Amino acid sequence: MPRNKTYGPPASKGEAFRSLHRIVKMLRGFYPVMFPVTIVCILFSAAASSIPAVFVQKVIEDIQQWAESGDWQAAKAAILPKVGLLIGLYVLSIISMTLYQQLIAFMTQGFLNKMRCTMFDGMQNLPVKFFDTHKHGDIMSYYTNDIDTLRQLLSQSLPTLVQAGSIVLFVFTIMIYYSVWLTLVVLLGVLGMMFVSGKLGGGSAKFFVRQQQSVGKMEGYVQEMMNGQKVVQVFCHEEQSKKDFDELNEQLYNDCFRANAYANALAPIILNIGNILYVVIAAVGGALLIGHVPNLSLSRLPLDISIVVPFLNMTKQFTGNLNQLTQQLNSIVMAVAGANRIFRLMDEKPEADDGYVTMVNTTTDADGNLTETSERTHHWAWKHPHSADGTVTYTPLRGEVTLNSVDFAYEEGKPVLHDVTVLAEPGKKIAFVGATGAGKTTITNLINRFYDIADGKIRYDGININKIKKSDLRRSLGIVLQETNLFTGTVMDNIRYGRLDATDEQCVDAAKLAGADDFITRLPEGYNTMLTGNGTNLSQGQRQLIAIARAAVADPPVMILDEATSSIDTRTEAIVSRGMDALMKGRTVFVIAHRLSTVRNADTIMVLDHGRIIESGSHEALIGKKGTYYQLFTGAFELD
Repeated sequence: MPRNKTYGPPASKGEAFRSLHRIVKMLRGFYPVMFPVTIVCILFSAAASSIPAVFVQKVIEDIQQWAESGDWQAAKAAILPKVGLLIGLYVLSIISMTLYQQLIAFMTQGFLNKMRCTMFDGMQNLPVKFFDTHKHGDIMSYYTNDIDTLRQLLSQSLPTLVQAGSIVLFVFTIMIYYSVWLTLVVLLGVLGMMFVSGKLGGGSAKFFVRQQQSVGKMEGYVQEMMNGQKVVQVFCHEEQSKKDFDELNEQLYNDCFRANAYANALAPIILNIGNILYVVIAAVGGALLIGHVPNLSLSRLPLDISIVVPFLNMTKQFTGNLNQLTQQLNSIVMAVAGANRIFRLMDEKPEADDGYVTMVNTTTDADGNLTETSERTHHWAWKHPHSADGTVTYTPLRGEVTLNSVDFAYEEGKPVLHDVTVLAEPGKKIAFVGATGAGKTTITNLINRFYDIADGKIRYDGININKIKKSDLRRSLGIVLQETNLFTGTVMDNIRYGRLDATDEQCVDAAKLAGADDFITRLPEGYNTMLTGNGTNLSQGQRQLIAIARAAVADPPVMILDEATSSIDTRTEAIVSRGMDALMKGRTVFVIAHRLSTVRNADTIMVLDHGRIIESGSHEALIGKKGTYYQLFTGAFELD
């Protein structure tokens, strides 16, 4: 199968901007009213933070006039309304800030909730190939680290970006209004800030992106080691595992260190450039006042102390907010890297399904014709609509599966199956045997349409399986895998997983059929015993019995048993075999087995070698040929 892979960082600045734009677009779509209200509140708060410079200029102007005239009452009458208006503006600003912070908290958590749901819902529709080619730990990283970067972006970085950016624009406009000369001095300082930000910020961004990728790789490795800890200890692989982990951890350390080293150096440098600029503005402003240089401004006011003093405060405010903007760049870069990974997951093409033939319950009328019914009758049929004439035909579901000259490859140019032909008649048991990698499990994966064939045909009751809707196709197939997967819940819940509308009695009957009822009733709480961690509180054999019961309760016409008894001891196998025989009665059954004693009673045994069927026939016939199967059965050589 294809090797595991991980999603990388954004490929370009254009992709990064598209990801950021997509986040904002989705946020606006999720909250069409809250989003613009929040933006308005942020802008109002930013404007309220910028306007005090204008009030200071007016108050100093009034004080200058009072100093010249000596009329304090007149100055008081002019100053107090301005102070009152400023206080009122600050009160409204506090209300606005409180409101938008609450709205942001609500939208952030709501957005993340919707994103997680969207990601998970989309993941359910991905083909099996996706999970075969991506590390599960890396996939988990999408729901933890990558989602957390979006939380930081939405709750802090974007609001700060909008607010600080707005303040910078408002303050710059006021600066231009009052004095072009002093504004030019500020712009020279800003150019210095931008140069430093470009050098340090670019390096920081590069390593923050690498950090996200390194986190995904390390989590993928940790998840693999957790799942395989017994194997690690059995083969005394602890030291090598530590060495591999240390390498990944060291890479993560280096990426994190370099990213934060750049980021931590940027803030004090920008801050001190702002302090230097403050001193320069004071010096230049004083020089312009002393030299009586004519003012160039939109306000047409003369350059005096009432302009220079508030200009100093505006310079501090201007550079301070620029510093805030640069501080958010790292969080934005990390969030965009995480968003890019998430969007690549969300944009994965879902499993294609062009099927239109569905499985329905039917009854038979007096004339022997099949009639569709909404009630569960255990009489199934394939509903086949014909677009040519608008008619609908019903084909009884019998369980006949045929493979005709099938070729398949997981990767192009590396064929796994060659010219495979199989006829599985209703009620017959077909067994596949052969060495590991011969293609046995691949055949069953093709019947389920987990993968699609490269050439040939697979028909189910005479219908090309490409025409059958995948969900209905798989609903008609019961499967017991070699690797048992149990879910957190009770034993009853895990059995009922095979058919969610099954009653408790039906689940118990299925467990009895599989030979699982005996050990289940001896559990502390019987069928209500909780299973966690993939059923680690049960033995491997017990877990497999539950999986067999889960397939039994589904009551499908076709069963696929992939090494279904591989983890069961000989005594338990005898118990299960009786149940399996009852379960397989009247059904088409595909069996994959290394233990050849389990396939002796198969109607047809097919021996595979490197993707080709080299022998087929009953047990007695193949023994009589004294070929490969005879050698396998008598132990002349091992399967593997």
